[in-house]
Amino acid sequence: MKIALFGATGRVGRYIIKMALRDGNEVKALVRTADFDPHDNLEIIVGNVRNAEDIRRTVQGADAVISAIGTDRTTTLSDATPLIVQAMEAEGVRRVITIGTAGILNSRFSPGLLRYQGGDSKRQLTFAAEEHERAYKTLEQSDLDWTIVCPTYLPDGKPKGYFRFEKNYLPEDGKEITAGDTALFAYEQLESDDFLKSRVGIAY
Repeated sequence: MKIALFGATGRVGRYIIKMALRDGNEVKALVRTADFDPHDNLEIIVGNVRNAEDIRRTVQGADAVISAIGTDRTTTLSDATPLIVQAMEAEGVRRVITIGTAGILNSRFSPGLLRYQGGDSKRQLTFAAEEHERAYKTLEQSDLDWTIVCPTYLPDGKPKGYFRFEKNYLPEDGKEITAGDTALFAYEQLESDDFLKSRVGIAY
C-alpha cells in the first residue's frame, strides 16, 4: 500500500512510519525538515502543510492518507485539512485516517454537545479542541471515507497492543492511551471499515 503521511515528525506520526515500513508499505511524508534515516520505501517531501501544491505532491499516487498533524497552539491543523481534502478529491484518493482528540467526541453529560463543550473534560483551555473540531467538520462535509481516531490524555510510550475503543464516544473511565498505541490503532484502520465516516474514542 502507498500511504501519504502528514505530521510524520510528531510522536504519533513517527510510530506510524515505523509500522508502515515494517510491513513493506510505501510511505510518502511531507515534513518541514528531512531528519529521517534513509529507507527504500520512504519518500520525504520537504515542504509546508499549508501549501496546496506540497500537499498535492504528497497525496499523488497514494492509496490512503494518514494525518497526525497536531495543533501546537497554531491553526496549522484547520489550515491544512481543507487542502488535504481538496488534494484527495482531485487525485481520486478516498481513504483518510486522522488523529483527533477526545474533546471532539460526543458528551455523555450533555446530549448534543461535544466533550469539550459538555463538561466531560477537565481541561480549561479549549483551543486545541476547537481546532480539531474545525478539522472534523471539514471531513464530515466531504465525500471521503474518513475516520478520526480520538485519544484521551496522550503520554509518550511504545505500543502495548491493547486498547478499548467506542464509536463517537470515549470508553467509560478512559484516562490515557500512549502515542504508540494511538498510532497502532490508527494504522490498523487502513484495513478496517468499522469506523468509516465517524470518530472513534480510544483509551486503556
